[in-house]
Amino acid sequence: MGRRGPLTPFVSLADFRAAADLLRPVAVRTPLLPDDALSEKLGTPILVKPEVLQRGGAFKFRGAYTYVARLTPAQRAKGIITGSSGNHGQGVALAAKLFGIKATIVMPTTVPRAKRDGAERLGARCIYHGVTTAERIALANEIQQKEDLVFIPPFDDDTIITGQGTCGLEIAEDLPDVGTVLVPIGGGGLSAGVARAVKLLVPTARVIGVEPEGSPKFTKARAAGEPVTIPANPTGLADGLLAVRIGSRNFEYLEAHLDEVVTVPDGRLPCAMQYALERLKLVCEPSGAITLAALLDGTLRPQGKTVAVLSGGNIEYDGLRALLGDAMPGGTT
Repeated sequence: MGRRGPLTPFVSLADFRAAADLLRPVAVRTPLLPDDALSEKLGTPILVKPEVLQRGGAFKFRGAYTYVARLTPAQRAKGIITGSSGNHGQGVALAAKLFGIKATIVMPTTVPRAKRDGAERLGARCIYHGVTTAERIALANEIQQKEDLVFIPPFDDDTIITGQGTCGLEIAEDLPDVGTVLVPIGGGGLSAGVARAVKLLVPTARVIGVEPEGSPKFTKARAAGEPVTIPANPTGLADGLLAVRIGSRNFEYLEAHLDEVVTVPDGRLPCAMQYALERLKLVCEPSGAITLAALLDGTLRPQGKTVAVLSGGNIEYDGLRALLGDAMPGGTT
């Protein structure tokens, strides 16, 4: 299908590198770790980019810190607020702590304990409301206006996209001959940034988005030619990827740079989490393991050196034990 140009120019390679400079003193430059077992199984080098090791437990710190760092001192002094399913909230809370400012996070009532406790431990004021992105963003906007706070967008914003895209910049710099990059799709900030950064440095690389079968917001948007709202899926395992609508700006990036999008059923996520724990010694939340799930169950066949972004690892022990108790015996092979 034909791809429309952006309404405004996309962020540049210089923008990504400037964000990387901002993040260098505070963020983890996560490594590319070889997955020997999966490489042998698929017949091509497979590596993982473990954003589970990022500060705050997920890639979200990259975008949140970039946004807060670019506010004026007067804006930061007002305090900041956001709506989040959990990981963005922790990223914002950590950025606020590093800058010594106040943060308010509106989270769903269904937020996993690890994400709730993480934001509270970082000193944020946490408010629990609703189960959908729209509900928490609406309340966050209401509080923002009432208290004159600065709103930190979770994904539909060029500055956030630039910060998240430093993950893709690192992939392309560390593996210049990368053939395929797999990235999760939630609201679209990470996938948009990674796709743009990778394509700028390695135009021949294929970038493939992976989203939950029960929340295919970009799959539906691409078919419609524009963002569409899908039914909420509050019981889906991949809680970090359950936005009901792809961001409008993110859609423009993904239409221009994403080669393919695939979906993975919830039932495959515990097996991927178990695989990451046993073979890679990494703890992934369901959202963070979705790219591994796509490789393990044969949803896609990678081409050339392949990097799977493991986007987050914020899951508590009880949740991990409950999910892995449902993993299929032998699911890690």
